Amino acid sequence: MQNWLARMWNWIKNPKLRGDKVIWIVILLLSLVSLLVVYSSTGTLAYKVRGGNTSYFLIKQLVLLGGCFVIMYFVHAMPHRYYSSFANIILVISVGMLILAKLIGTNLNDASRWITIPGIGFNFQPSELAKLALILHVSRTLSRFQGKLGCSKEAFIHLIIPIGIVCFLIFLDDFSTSVLLGGICYILMFIGRVAYKYLFGSIAAVLLVLVLLIALAPVIPSLGRVQTVRSRIENFFDEERSINNNQNYQVEQAKIAVVSGGIFGKMPGNSTQRNFLPHPYSDFIYAIILEEMGWVGGFGILALYLFLLYRAGIIVRKCSRTFPAFLVIGLTLSIVFQALTNMAVSVNLIPVTGQPLPLVSMGGTSLIFTSAALGMILSISNWANEEEKRLNEAEN
Repeated sequence: MQNWLARMWNWIKNPKLRGDKVIWIVILLLSLVSLLVVYSSTGTLAYKVRGGNTSYFLIKQLVLLGGCFVIMYFVHAMPHRYYSSFANIILVISVGMLILAKLIGTNLNDASRWITIPGIGFNFQPSELAKLALILHVSRTLSRFQGKLGCSKEAFIHLIIPIGIVCFLIFLDDFSTSVLLGGICYILMFIGRVAYKYLFGSIAAVLLVLVLLIALAPVIPSLGRVQTVRSRIENFFDEERSINNNQNYQVEQAKIAVVSGGIFGKMPGNSTQRNFLPHPYSDFIYAIILEEMGWVGGFGILALYLFLLYRAGIIVRKCSRTFPAFLVIGLTLSIVFQALTNMAVSVNLIPVTGQPLPLVSMGGTSLIFTSAALGMILSISNWANEEEKRLNEAEN
């Protein structure tokens, strides 16, 4: 630990960005897009809550991004072995905070999934910490129980109990996040060679429970936001009914934004749907990107996330140990899947979910933990590069 602190102090005096340089470029480009689109999409909000001060949210996002770069820098400077050491502690803390949010959390958007930090009034979303903690735990457990024939039944028990607890606690207030997180954990278990009979058996059980909960939502109102999930699914598949009942207003406004943008868009700052679309700076920010930057800009943003996934694959190929490889896969899939979900909602490919666009949407908690995840990926990238360099020197 003392050696790490000494290295940290040297890096503070002489800052140097380490790890995959292409990922740093992707992060920078997404951050610049975020500043541009957040400034454009918050004009109406600024007049409603800030007396017309349109630069307020731009400055706020700039400060948040600056803080996130600091977090990313410090995390990427930490050797990845510490992540494994802290995994279980962070998991316990995150479960405690999820329970606390359920008991005394602040109710925002009809869901008690936020903890308000006293004094500064910052709303903290425990599910973001839980996502990071669970991926750390799954990666650590898979690496511990790896054998010649894969993972044992004991490993599955160590995995499925925390996955079930965390995903259930998140599911009560945030269906889409629980499904995405559970899916990523199952992908990691599949890659980690957990026996198929355990994987497919538990998947079948989970799907059965989900179908039953959604079916029973109208008669059991205490099932959290399951009724909201059922309503969104019904509106998605019965578009005519949703239009007649005005239940899909935000989706219809997003469609107008996407279609009116055309190939090259209306240019930044010229969106009209930002005045009608709910949450154009978070959940539906991709619709504003398509309206202002057109399909060219939209595909450009998509390409950045896919390129991040490609670069993560390169890092994994360089890893000589299982824990960092699993961690890079899990964290990258978490970011990319969330981005694809946000984009799919904006173009009406899937029901509304409420997932922000990583590093682009305006916000605090999601931005902070996305930055921490990217810092971990960059730390592992730096370690993998050094390992490869030492191996090449040894061979020569």
